[in-house]
This record gives sequence, C-alpha cells and structure tokens, in this order.
Amino acid sequence: MAPNDSAHTTEEARDLVAGRRKAARYLVPVGVAGVAAATIGLVPALAASGDPDLPKISAQQLIEKIAASDAQQLSGTAKIKTDLGLPSFGGLGSFAPKGGGGKGGSASPDSKLMELASGSHTVRVAADGPDKQKLSVLDKASEYSIVHNGDDVWAYDSASNEVYHSKRGADGKKELGGGPAKDHGKAPESLPTTPKALAEQALKAVDPTTSVTVDGTSHVAGRDAYQLVIKPKQSGTTVGAIRIAVDAKNGVPLKFTLTPSGGGKAVIDAGFTKVDFGKPAASTFDFAPPKGAKVTQDDGKAHADKGGRGFKGSPDGEFKGANVIGKGWNSIARLDVPGGKGIPTAPSGKGGKGDVPPEARKFLDSLGDKVTGKFGSGTVFKTRLINALVTDDGKVFVGAVNKDALVNAANAAK
Repeated sequence: MAPNDSAHTTEEARDLVAGRRKAARYLVPVGVAGVAAATIGLVPALAASGDPDLPKISAQQLIEKIAASDAQQLSGTAKIKTDLGLPSFGGLGSFAPKGGGGKGGSASPDSKLMELASGSHTVRVAADGPDKQKLSVLDKASEYSIVHNGDDVWAYDSASNEVYHSKRGADGKKELGGGPAKDHGKAPESLPTTPKALAEQALKAVDPTTSVTVDGTSHVAGRDAYQLVIKPKQSGTTVGAIRIAVDAKNGVPLKFTLTPSGGGKAVIDAGFTKVDFGKPAASTFDFAPPKGAKVTQDDGKAHADKGGRGFKGSPDGEFKGANVIGKGWNSIARLDVPGGKGIPTAPSGKGGKGDVPPEARKFLDSLGDKVTGKFGSGTVFKTRLINALVTDDGKVFVGAVNKDALVNAANAAK
C-alpha cells in the first residue's frame, strides 16, 4: 500500500525533532559554505513503478522514526553533487573555497573539505559510535581522509602528502565536525554533507510556515525507504521543497536532494550508493602518518581566538548588528559591514585594502544586479538558492529569498 500523504502540524514535528532525537551524531558534517540546510528544497520526483510496497506511515511517525534512530555503526559510499550556479573565471576559479592555505596547510579540514561546496564528489564513510568515524573524499588520482578515533583527529591529503593532527577538548564531548570554530579539529558545523546530517539540519526548519508530508517510497543503495517531503508555504522564497529518503527499517536518512523553487537540476543531491549497517573493522579507524609526510599539529589556539567571529558580540566586532528580519523561509539576516562601506565598484589601482582584483570584480559583476530604493543603492548578488543585497552604505541583507524581498527588507530597515 502507498504511504499516507497527509500533512501533520508543523509544531508537532518541530517538538518531536527537538525533544526525541536520540541518534548519535556519527558522521563528519561538512559541505556547503554559507548555505544553511534549513533553507534548501526539492521539486518532488515521480514515483517509479518498482518502488517498494511498505506499510502506511504518517509524516509525524516518519519524523519520530528519524529522531529515534539509534544506528551508530555503518560503512558505505555516497555521491554528492552541489550546483549553486556559480561561474568560474580563469585565475579566480570557482566562488567556492578551495583546499590549501590556513593552519594545517592543504590537509586542514577547515580548508580542504570546503571543496565539497561545488561539483561532483564521491565520499566513503564509516562510523562505529560517536568516538570512531572516518570520511574520505575520493579523486581520480588522490584521496583526502579525516579519521576520528577517540581523542585523536587525523586528516591526510595524499596529493600533497600532508597530515593534520588535533586533539579533542578536555571535556571529551566534542565530536569531529560537531562544534563551532573554537572547537579545534573540526569542519564548520554549518556545512553538513551526509544525508543524515543534512536531514537533521533541514528538520530544524519545520515550523508553522512549513508543510510536511510522506510522498511515496523508493529504493536507495539497496534499501527500502520512505520519502519525506518538506515544503515552505510562503511565497517569495527561493526554496522549493526538501525530499529525504528515510530507511524504512532503521530511520536513517539515505538520500537528500534539493533544487530551488525556480526549478532545474538539483542544488544539492547527496545519497548513498552503497551502505552497510554492520560494525566496521577496527582497523578502519587506525592511522599513522606515512613516511616522509609533513605533519602539522593543531593546538586549537588559532581556532579559539576566532570563536564567534563575524557577529554581534564577537571579540573583534567584525560585523555589527546581526538581526533577523521576517519569519520562516522568508527570514533575512541583516549585517553591517565593517567601516560602513559596501563592496568597491572598481579597483583604485593604489594597492589599498579596498581594491578588488579584476578577476574578482568580473566574478562579482556576473552575479550582481544593481538596485535602488529608499535605502539608496546597492547590488544584489545571486546564486540559485541564497541571495544577498549589499548596499553602498555597508548594509548586507541575505537569505533564501528573491531580489524583491531583499529590496523590500532594505527599504523597511531604512
């Protein structure tokens, strides 16, 4: 029988996610810079004739199943495709950050894993509870791996033969990829890459502005799954809907696919191609630096010094007055740029801090639309999902909303 397609109250769904989540966070959350998973969506796909015949389940029951999942052991391979519609220009390259640079060199998780922000990637994952995890990003001729085993976090880039090593905090509660920037040895928390991590973030967006339904079944990596669909009820958002394939047996999200409300191909498509919920071999989480490798030890001080950067109340006050305008999927964050100036319109040629290299200027112009209003003038920078208005007097309005919504927010804030 086909699953029940009835929507359930979003408040109940939110409470279930907040109060009943028992599953250990067992995979490294990394992925798309600056894009919270709570602002992503997918146009539902048509059910295939070969989809499994599973017992009926409501949206509320399926969310309960995800929240109550206690699967802590697995190994598998996943494909991740990310397309924010960002152009590339010669020396500037992609808008998405690339590996290399920063503390830890090319092996540092903070830099290397940001490459998952664009393109197509194959990752191999393994987990044995909250203290043993491994994620490897596979390229044609190289491999980048992060291994968390007890108190140790290792990262190895075979292309550069560089190793990064860090220890977890003394409280013993920090997990690889699970905390803010000051928790060293982690990738940013806002960058989930596994279907489970993406689903957990997306479910946080469930509120009265959201519709939640069950829409059919599917096979993912040889497993029977239900399809959970989350859609914004509001207009003006760039978000279409979220579709999560949930393992019918253990409640683990197996696939997470999203496109913007404008349609077209997926912005993010992350799903297992192979998965096994048995206990991985203990040797999976062993690591020793290869002979001749350059090893960087991270004591965490560089990260701790940067904790809370970029928001009101941060030690350096780099951005001031971070506020949220609107509700639900139409929420817009407002920030004040340091110095009260927008993005320079052209390089000065004097080598000052405000200069913009020609390649970067070309890139910014390709994304930007000039706009005017009560706020004055500014530029709206666009991706397929997240848009931002930068005014000439140094205000930034950003959200998963269209250009008109940003302009209206800027006018109202004037």
